[in-house]
This record gives sequence, C-alpha cells and structure tokens, in this order.
Amino acid sequence: MFAWIHIDFWNYTFLSPNWLWLLLIVPIYFVWLVVNSKKEKGDFKTSLDIHQIEKLDGFAPQLLHWAVHITFLLGVAAFIIALAQPLGAPKNQEDEFSEGIDIILAMDISGSMMQTDFLPNRLEAAKSVAKDFIDGRKNDRIGLVAYEGEAYTACPATRNHSFLKKCIDKLQSGYLINGTAIGTGLGTAVTRLRSDSLESKVIILLTDGASNRGELSPLEAAELAKQKDITVYTIGVGGDQNIGGFFSSQLFSSDIDEKTLEKIADITGGKYFRAKDKNSLIEIYDKIEKMETRKLIDNYIQQEPPTVPLPFILTGLFLITLAWVVRKFFFEAIG
Repeated sequence: MFAWIHIDFWNYTFLSPNWLWLLLIVPIYFVWLVVNSKKEKGDFKTSLDIHQIEKLDGFAPQLLHWAVHITFLLGVAAFIIALAQPLGAPKNQEDEFSEGIDIILAMDISGSMMQTDFLPNRLEAAKSVAKDFIDGRKNDRIGLVAYEGEAYTACPATRNHSFLKKCIDKLQSGYLINGTAIGTGLGTAVTRLRSDSLESKVIILLTDGASNRGELSPLEAAELAKQKDITVYTIGVGGDQNIGGFFSSQLFSSDIDEKTLEKIADITGGKYFRAKDKNSLIEIYDKIEKMETRKLIDNYIQQEPPTVPLPFILTGLFLITLAWVVRKFFFEAIG
C-alpha cells in the first residue's frame, strides 16, 4: 500500500554519518516518557461517545497512547537519517559490478623461469597461481602475453576462462629468442587492451630477471600504459637461496631489477611485489585481487550521484502526521 516509503536501511551508505548520532535522542526521549508517565496521570479526551468508551478497557487507550509516541519518534528518526544523506548501495553488488575489468597477464617464460626454488619450477608455480587467480575473477576479461627475448599474445582478453587456462598450460620456455624483454612484454600487453576495453584496465607483469633485450625499454612501455590509464602491478620472482642436501647444493640466482619494476608500478599507479616462494606468490595475487575489487567498488561509489533522501523524508512526514492526527482527533492526554 505504502510502497513509496519502503526503506532497506542496511543497503545505504551515508555521506554525512555524524548526523546519525542524533538517533540517540530517540531512546533517551522514550525513557524520559516512561519515567514521567509513572509520575503523572492524565485523563483522555476523545471523539468517541460514552458508549464507545465503555467498551474500551483501560489497556486499549494506554496502548494507543504509546503507539502515538512511538510513531512520532520513528518519524523523527527518519528525518535524522535524511540529514545523514543516505546514498543507496546496489541491491546486488555482483550484478552492479558484472562488467568487471580487463586484465592482461604478462608472464616471463625465459630459461631462468625453469629454476626449481619454486616447486616444481618458477614457471609452473606461476602458471598454477595465475589459474587460481583467474578462477576468482569470474566477471573479468583476462588475456595472456608471454615473453622471453620477444613477446607474443598467447590469449586475447576473454571471459572464456577455461580456454585461457588451457593457453596457460601450454606455456613453455624456449619458444622465443633467449633473453628477457620486459619492455616488449609490457608493450605487447598494453596493445592487447583494446580501445573498447572496460574503464578499469590492469596488467600484471611477472618476471625473474632484468630486461636485456627489446627495442622498447620497460620505462617507455610504462609511459605508454600510463597514457592509456592502465595500472601495472609488477611481480619479481626468485628466492636467492641455497637449496640442496648434505652432499650437493645448488644456488638459485635472481637477477631481478627491482628498481625498474618499482618505477613501472609507480608510473602507472600500481605496486611492486617480491615473491620468494610459491606461498608468497599466492599472497601477492590475493592482494592484487582485493586491491582491484576495492578500487572498482570505490569508483562505483564516487561515480554514483548523491541520492535525494526522499524515502526517509516521506516516511518521517507520514509518521509524524499520523501521530498528530491520531492524537488530535482520536484522543490526547491532558494533565
């Protein structure tokens, strides 16, 4: 009947939440009414004739008397909530963010990625963690770029994640020219984020070495990403540790150019991470997932215009008017 006053309070964010402290007035005033009702006894003036009054027991007028007060206080509470400027949150957050974002995984597949400080090796560990990350981004278009001394697009940005994971499984070192061309890998990833890409665009660049090939430098590629509003998260993998038994040992080297990776991230508004084992690599992907989800929600809230708190205003007006009408025309307590 009163569909226009429907309020789903818990689905609101408040632009001026400090006003909500005034809601404390409601229980305080209610307690004051209870205390004073025990001290004062009033008669009831009513429009009912004497025969109708006789049909009412003493409880019914008291119940209606308190209903009037409670209705009035709820109306006041609605006006206070309106002052807090409620901003309607989406009814179904997954539906609102169903467009997701565009992500390109730029993965180093050079020979050094075959070192076994990550079990079974760096490349296989990176592939496994990347597939788990993909499973958690169901609404995103995700693509794959592989690079050594040169780069190629292993899979364009797609929501067909089953196909994408098959492309990841096929990655092997040695397909391309030897070396590590970080700039070429990043530049190729930038070009794969098409002009019709979604508003939020991300590249996750993973490497275990320093750039030693390619005509495009890593920082030049980072500037290209910045021009297209692409956020680049960089991950350096490698443990720098001796692993072996009593009779043998092997040194796993990591020639990661961390300064360059940090600069790439800084230029594009991303972040650099260092993974020294598979568990830390899993944690890094989890952090990136949470950062991008939070950014998407924040952007949605910032773009959502402040809603006029009309439902709360109408509710408050209706309840206070109802309380006044009942008190005025049905009965009112007089001291």
